[in-house]
Amino acid sequence: MRSKSKPLTKAELAAYEAKRDLAAELLQSVKEMKAGQLHVVSSPVVEARQKTGLSQSQFAALMGVSVRTLQGWEQGRKQPSGAARTLLAIASMNPKALLAVAGR
Repeated sequence: MRSKSKPLTKAELAAYEAKRDLAAELLQSVKEMKAGQLHVVSSPVVEARQKTGLSQSQFAALMGVSVRTLQGWEQGRKQPSGAARTLLAIASMNPKALLAVAGR
């Protein structure tokens, strides 16, 4: 079994893609959505930002990071560290406090 952190080789990816039936996968997804079996995975970073009511660019400025960094956090490609984690926890637990400190 491959580790999730190791990317597939070009040959492995080609073999995987050759076995896929994209039309069947899409139809199955539509059936699941219609049946209410859709499972939305949400990022805690997205939830924290949404609780503040700010856009990505506004929230990134408030956090002192670039929009690209914020997007990386929201998509799970990157993890916030140190003070950013603390600010995200405050945004999630008490968004009004974070906004008050930021003067909004």
